Amino acid sequence: MKKTIPKSLMALAVIFITISMKLNSQTFKVIADKPVNGTYVLDPALPPDGKYQAGTVVTVTATPNKGFVLDGGYYSVPGRWGQMYTEFMTSPFKVTIDRDKHIGVSFIEKTAVDHINVYQDIVYAKPGVKTLKYDVFSPKGAKNLPCIIIIHGGGWVSNTEDIMRGLARELTRGGRFVVFSIDYRWAQKADGDAVGNTMANIMEDVFGAVAHIMEHAAQYGGDSSKIGLTGDSAGGHLSAACSLMANKIGGAGFGRNPGIFEFKPSYIPANKTVEQLRDEMMTAIKAAAPSYGVFGGNLLNHYSDDPAADNTWKDGVAPISNIPDVKERSVAQYLTRGTVDVLIKDPDVKAFVDALVKAGQRVEYVQVGGANHAFFDWKPDEVTKSTFYKYGVYYAAEMKAFFVSVLCH
Repeated sequence: MKKTIPKSLMALAVIFITISMKLNSQTFKVIADKPVNGTYVLDPALPPDGKYQAGTVVTVTATPNKGFVLDGGYYSVPGRWGQMYTEFMTSPFKVTIDRDKHIGVSFIEKTAVDHINVYQDIVYAKPGVKTLKYDVFSPKGAKNLPCIIIIHGGGWVSNTEDIMRGLARELTRGGRFVVFSIDYRWAQKADGDAVGNTMANIMEDVFGAVAHIMEHAAQYGGDSSKIGLTGDSAGGHLSAACSLMANKIGGAGFGRNPGIFEFKPSYIPANKTVEQLRDEMMTAIKAAAPSYGVFGGNLLNHYSDDPAADNTWKDGVAPISNIPDVKERSVAQYLTRGTVDVLIKDPDVKAFVDALVKAGQRVEYVQVGGANHAFFDWKPDEVTKSTFYKYGVYYAAEMKAFFVSVLCH
C-alpha cells in the first residue's frame, strides 16, 4: 500500500528548509578596529565586503610591537553604555559571529605590567548561570601585603572585572598591596537566570569573593587580616555597603522574616561557619574607597519580586542606612566624584559624608574638577584610556595613599 505524506507536514518541511536556508545565508558585518602598537590577524580573513556568514568562528591572533604586551582582545556591540566590550586576556581568542560586531586588540607598554604577576579567572562560586571569578594583581616578590579588592560598576547589570584592570595596575605600583578584581551576578535576569537576582544576592557574591580571597590571599603574597574595598558606580555602592555591613553576614536570610536582613556569602570555606566568617570579615575589612557610588536614594533598588518587599528592603542594602558607630567598628571611607558627573549628584554624596561624620567614622570626600562618571574605568577604546590617564592615574595614587594610611601599619 502506497503511503502519502500529509500536505500539512510537507508544508512544515518546506517552511523549515526555507528558514534553514535563510539562516545559512545570513551574514553580519564585522569592523576590524585599527590596532595601535601591534598587529592582529583574523582567521578566516575578513571577506572583501566586510561580512562573515552567521555562525563563523573567527580566531584572532595578536602580536605586540617591541616593548608592548597584550592588554586585551575584544569584540564590541552597541549597548546600554555605548559600545559594550567582551574581552579576552590571552591570544589567540575566538569570536563567534552572531550579529554585527567590532573586533580588535589593545596593547599596553610592557613597563606597565613588569612589576606584577597577574592571575586571571580564579573561580570562587557558581550560584547561578554565571561562573563567578576574580583576577589577582600581585607585586613580584609580594609577602604579607595588605589586600585591596575592587568591585566593578555597570549599573549592577553589565561589565566584568576586566574593566577595572587599569586601576588594579595603578594600585599595585610601589609594591604595597596585592589587588583583587572581582565579578558578581548581574541584577534580575541579566545573566539569563530563571529566577532574578536581587541586590542581596549581589552583596552575597561580594562577601563570597572576599571569603575566598581571605582563604587564598597568602598564596599571592597577601595578608588576609588587612583588607580594603573599592569600586566605582555600582561597585561604589557595593564597596561601601559591604565594608560597612559585614556585621549583617548571617544565615537568617534577607527579608525572610520581618525586619531581618542578613547576607549569606555565595562562598563559605568548608572549615568555617557563617558566624566565624562574619567575625573575621568585621575585623579584616578596615576601609573602603567608593568612587561615584550610590549610597541610598532613588538610584538604589533591592531588585526583589517578593510581594513583601518595601522601602525597608531598600534600606537593607543602603550604605547610608547601615553605618556602624566608630565605637563599634572603625571603617574609614575615601569618596571621589567628578564635578560634572551626570549620574551621581553632589548632595547625595554629601549626605553620606554627613552620616559617616555623625557616626564618628573617618571620611574624605574629593571632587575631581572636570571629570564625568566612570573615570576609573579601563576599556580598549582610546577615549576611555585617555580619560583614565587624565584623571584615573592621579586619583588612584591618592586612593593608594589613603589605603596606606589605614592598612600599612
